[in-house]
Amino acid sequence: MNKSVRITKEFKFETGHALYGYDGLCKNVHGHSYKLSVTISGVPISDPKNKKYGMVMDFGDLKEIVNKIITNPFDHATVLNVNSPHKELADNMEAQGHKIVRVEYQPTSEMMIIDFADKIKSKLPAHVSLMQLILRETDTCYAEWHAEND
Repeated sequence: MNKSVRITKEFKFETGHALYGYDGLCKNVHGHSYKLSVTISGVPISDPKNKKYGMVMDFGDLKEIVNKIITNPFDHATVLNVNSPHKELADNMEAQGHKIVRVEYQPTSEMMIIDFADKIKSKLPAHVSLMQLILRETDTCYAEWHAEND
């Protein structure tokens, strides 16, 4: 069988952020319990001698990639746009021992998911494709990224 299959792995992390110049409460430093769903696609490995036989990709291998480039750096960190006066806030917080992720964009779910897609795509093996990301900021609010819209 040479049929493509999609698999999804979910991740959770706690992250703070602030939206510079925003006109609502999210201009303040605050946090979310993010949930990230990562969906990849590929043809399951057909070689019975391969240890990953029957898998599109080992969930453990996907977990290792996403933890290294997304979950571990962002978990219990504050994400701030350093192309704004938040650069000074980031410098001050970091000097006091806080974990800071410096980004060059407004750290909304929409912009974070684009960043995450680029990072994950660059680390996936050639035989799989990133198809979809869903980043839940709250139980009722989320952003989606789809490969066909990239």
